[in-house]
Amino acid sequence: MSNLFDLLVAGLATGAIYALVAVGFTLLWQTSQTINFAQGEFVMLPAFLMLAAMHVGAPFWLAIILGILLSMILLGLAFKLLLVDPMMRHGVLPLAIATMALAIGIKEAVKQFFSAEASPFPSIVPTGDVSILGHAVSLQSIGVLAVAILAVLGLTTLLNRTSLGHQMQAAAQNPTVARIIGVPVERMILLTFLINAFLVALASLLITPIYLAKFSSGEVLGQAAFIAAIVGGFNQVRGAIVGGLLIGVLDNLAAAYVSTQYRAAVPMIFLIAVILFRPQGLLGRAEERTV
Repeated sequence: MSNLFDLLVAGLATGAIYALVAVGFTLLWQTSQTINFAQGEFVMLPAFLMLAAMHVGAPFWLAIILGILLSMILLGLAFKLLLVDPMMRHGVLPLAIATMALAIGIKEAVKQFFSAEASPFPSIVPTGDVSILGHAVSLQSIGVLAVAILAVLGLTTLLNRTSLGHQMQAAAQNPTVARIIGVPVERMILLTFLINAFLVALASLLITPIYLAKFSSGEVLGQAAFIAAIVGGFNQVRGAIVGGLLIGVLDNLAAAYVSTQYRAAVPMIFLIAVILFRPQGLLGRAEERTV
C-alpha cells in the first residue's frame, strides 16, 4: 500500500504537468482552431533557454524570468504571427503539418546548438521526503503538484471570474458575435497564445529537474499531453486537467505493475477506449460542424 500511495502521488505530480500542457492544447483549439504538434518541443525549449542564461552568468531566478519572457516572445507572439496566421489562410491541415515541421526544427536546433546529451537542471522545489499519513513522500512531487494546481486555479479564475476571461471565452465560443458586441477577438486570441507559452515554460521548469534537459524529451511530453487533452475533452479546459491527471497516474501505475517498456501502451489503450465509447472525451461536449 505504501508503494501504491507513492505511485499515486508521483503520478498526480506528473499528471499535473501533463494537464498544464494539455490545457494549452485546449485553449489554442478553442480560440483559433489550432492544433500545435510542436507543443512537446515548446515544453522542452524553455529549459535550454534557462540553462543558456545560467551559462552566461545569470543567477537561477533571473534565468527563470528570462526563460519565461523569451518563451512568451518566441513560442507565443512569434509563433502566432509568423507561422499560425500565415498558415491558417490555407486551412487546418497545412497548419498541422507546419507545426510538425516546427517540432523537428526545434529539436534539431537544440541538439545542434546546445547539446545532444542530457543535462541536469536545478529544481525550484527542495529535495528530500516528508511524512504524510505515515508515508514518506517526495517533497519534489508535492511541490510540483502544488505549483501546477496553483497555476490551474489561477487560469480558471482568470477565465471564469474576470472580464478579460469572459471576453476570451466569448471570442472562443462565437468570434462573430463577440466582434459585434465589441470584444477585441484578435487580441484575445493573441493572449491565448501568450498564456500557452507561459504554461509550457512553467511545465518545463517543473518537469525538467525530474527527467533532465534532453532535446528528445518533447516527443514524450507532447504525446502524453495530446492524449490527455483528447481523453478529457479537447474543447474543455477542465477536461484537459482531468485527462492530464488520469494519464499521469496511469503512466506511473503501468510502469510499476505492467512494464517500463510498455508503459506508454496503457494510456494509448485507454485513449482508444475513450474514442470508441465517448469520442468527445470524458468531460467534453459533442460538436457539430457544417461542411
